[in-house]
Amino acid sequence: MAAMEALLFDIDGTLIRTGGAGIRAFAMAAEQVHGLPGGTAHMVFHGRTDTSLVREFLRHHGLPETPGDMERFLDAYLALLGQLLAEHAGEACPSVWSFIEACRALERPPLLGLLTGNVRRGAELKLRAHGLWDVFETGGYGDDHEDRDRVAAAALERVIERLGHPVRPHDVVVVGDTPKDIQCARAIGARVLAVATGAFGVEELRTFQPDWVVDDLGRIPPGILRNP
Repeated sequence: MAAMEALLFDIDGTLIRTGGAGIRAFAMAAEQVHGLPGGTAHMVFHGRTDTSLVREFLRHHGLPETPGDMERFLDAYLALLGQLLAEHAGEACPSVWSFIEACRALERPPLLGLLTGNVRRGAELKLRAHGLWDVFETGGYGDDHEDRDRVAAAALERVIERLGHPVRPHDVVVVGDTPKDIQCARAIGARVLAVATGAFGVEELRTFQPDWVVDDLGRIPPGILRNP
């Protein structure tokens, strides 16, 4: 039987739904910073890192991609995101709180962390709007690296540091709602619980061979995740 040392959660479509606030804030930043209304219409956001999205936007429009240009865009995005979330925070995904409480009630509760493409400040804004930020002890974020697989590696390193002892990747479970969540979990040797509360259905997610797939987190007792 596998242990379950840590659970690493994606945010958008897994823990919360913002009603598209992040995508709208990104589009608004494109107009505010670069005068390009509709400049993000070509982009696919699901499962991506914020930093890779900024670089794609700048490259697509032939704009400079210096660290300063990246930072300027992200600063505008985060300010706009905060404004949009203050107007309408969205909602927690089904059964998120009951699943978290069930994790905490286990005889050996796992460390709860994040594995998200959001930059850390964006993750905090989104989760604080639902009282969820303080649930998570550590994580990997979009400002760790543009590549989601490298974000997963950063999250695993922080899990090991936080727990203070070696952790087998197989004893980490990534919880996410997109194929990219499944992919980045496999990149670090973690197991995957796919949840169809985002843009992908159960059958779509099943084709990417997660260890478990459910239509919402209330469908699986967390103790089952100890099984190989």
